[in-house]
Amino acid sequence: MWRKLSVGFALLTQQQLCRRHSTATATATATAVNSMLLRSLKEHYLEVSIMSPPPKVNPPSPFTVVKGALDGTGPVLRRSYGDEEISIAVMRLANIIPDADDINQLFIHVDVSKPNEKESLIFLCALYPDALGIHSVSMRRMAEPSALRSSALRYNGPRFEDLDEGMRDAFHSYIEERGVGDSLFPFLQAWLYVKDHRNLMRWFKSVGSFVKETKSV
Repeated sequence: MWRKLSVGFALLTQQQLCRRHSTATATATATAVNSMLLRSLKEHYLEVSIMSPPPKVNPPSPFTVVKGALDGTGPVLRRSYGDEEISIAVMRLANIIPDADDINQLFIHVDVSKPNEKESLIFLCALYPDALGIHSVSMRRMAEPSALRSSALRYNGPRFEDLDEGMRDAFHSYIEERGVGDSLFPFLQAWLYVKDHRNLMRWFKSVGSFVKETKSV
């Protein structure tokens, strides 16, 4: 009996040692992996931090930069035109169309609103250094949440390419009269560079903080 107990105790001790060894090995591996990732994140963070920003470009008058736009997802530029308010949001076309990897292709959302009007006129456009092309024109209720504003269930008007040439030209003239054209490109291109740079720095920092705070296995 004592022999059986002795053997059982020895086996139990051996299992405990194996578990401890396995846990210690896993902890050491996790620590090594985390250290490697943190080192890589820090190297890239420092590399990005010394990149020279583009020369400062001011938006064409009378557009002004929306306060806090660099840290948000809303409009970048705003201006008044008579009793209208024109606001412009921007992103890279590559964020919408994966094959459009040219950095000189921007996508802008132009919102034309009037006081006491429940709807605003929305233009979705491609912007290039020397041209602007309208993708669509629609009316949107200003009070609608963003999720509903992009709903496929809402009728957004005819396809822009289905309109006759005279109407397409008239819509181009309409937004050009309000200052929306290729003259916006230099500023919006530079602004996106700064925003992308800031987002990348923030990403390296936040991922590093998360990995650093991960508890051991």
